[in-house]
Amino acid sequence: MRAAIYEEFRSPLTVKHVADPEPPADGVVLEVGATGVCRSDWHGWMGHDPDIRVPHVPGHEIAGIVAAAGKDVRRFAIGARVTLPFVCGCGRCPQCASGNQQICDNQSQPGFTHWGSYAEYVVVRYADQNLVALPEAMNFVTAASLGCRFGTAFRAVVAQGRVRPGQWVAVHGCGGVGLAVVMIAAACGARVVAIDVERDALSLAGELGAETQIDARAVGDVVEAVRDRTDGGVHLSVDGLGSAETSFNSIANLRKRGRHVQVGLMVGKERRAPVPMDRIIANELEVLGSHGLQAHRYAEMLGMIVAGRCDPARLIRRRLSLTQAAAELGNERYRSSPGVAVIDRFGEEDA
Repeated sequence: MRAAIYEEFRSPLTVKHVADPEPPADGVVLEVGATGVCRSDWHGWMGHDPDIRVPHVPGHEIAGIVAAAGKDVRRFAIGARVTLPFVCGCGRCPQCASGNQQICDNQSQPGFTHWGSYAEYVVVRYADQNLVALPEAMNFVTAASLGCRFGTAFRAVVAQGRVRPGQWVAVHGCGGVGLAVVMIAAACGARVVAIDVERDALSLAGELGAETQIDARAVGDVVEAVRDRTDGGVHLSVDGLGSAETSFNSIANLRKRGRHVQVGLMVGKERRAPVPMDRIIANELEVLGSHGLQAHRYAEMLGMIVAGRCDPARLIRRRLSLTQAAAELGNERYRSSPGVAVIDRFGEEDA
């Protein structure tokens, strides 16, 4: 198969032919129909994830067709059109038993714990617990945008954030996951404030349902700007970027008994970022995380999409070949481009 590989962290990706994968007993091999190009892939390429061993193939937002199945797989046959969460739960640990496969003790993550989907084929472990059949009308490009960013955003807003119609929601950072939060929160009837430093991202957030947009570079104090526009603070705030500044602001702009959900990864020196603990205590604030979405919760998300309440295809701004994606992963322009990029061409003719 063709795959995009980096031999060392922060080194260029090259597209080359490698051996086709074989399915484990409890897993499948998917022929990749489309795969997202995510900021988490960039974090892995930078060396921020301890699970990754080089040489490595990134990619974890996947939709495709079951090409081969292990002997223990019962629920999915060859030819099935499927997608999956980026966290694959084992189905046996205490977390999975409680329904929280997104924090499985033995989790498998294509593109992190093993080679991912910047390739023609990818292995998925724990297939019966994690594969999700696609609605007939949903194409692979749309489905590939769900596995990390949209699914994580859905859990952040609906499950962790417990948003209600009419509540104010702040979104700090309008990359792929932040824009998904904007769309989902607006679909749930919330009033959304989008915060970013890029005008194109803020404009797109407005198109997707943000009632008001704040350019963080143009205001003296982001927290006060949010509080001014929301009559004293928001009910729910999501940090979609992952920095000391955005996570602090996201907590500090809450009204009393508000909820902060951390979605953006905190890596390097940001791992121990300061928080306004005085406000958390005095205002009884909640600080939560969102780490993907369990496969058994996909029906609710897919139902919202099929019903037309959300359209994740609107987030997709670029469709790339495997070769183009390999060239762009370390490119600053790619990371600052608004919307979502998806790889949907894997053959040599698209090099």
